[in-house]
Amino acid sequence: MTSKNSKVYWRTNLKYLSILLLIWFTVSFLFGIVLAETLNQFYFGGFPLGFWFAHQGAIYTFVILIFVYVYLMNRLDKKFDVDET
Repeated sequence: MTSKNSKVYWRTNLKYLSILLLIWFTVSFLFGIVLAETLNQFYFGGFPLGFWFAHQGAIYTFVILIFVYVYLMNRLDKKFDVDET
């Protein structure tokens, strides 16, 4: 991989990480803590929505984001021909 391709690869990787961490921060901190009282006006599965985000939603989101990151990185690796296959 050339130096220019390497920089583009890592810039794209950091962009993916930033976006996914921002989503996780939004769900876990903002929805689960800061906006919990506002979200508790609504119910999901019989539980107040703020409570649900704080206790289950953040975990589910994190697991989903792991799979999304793996998918995005596999696609990026193939694009730059650095995949393992």
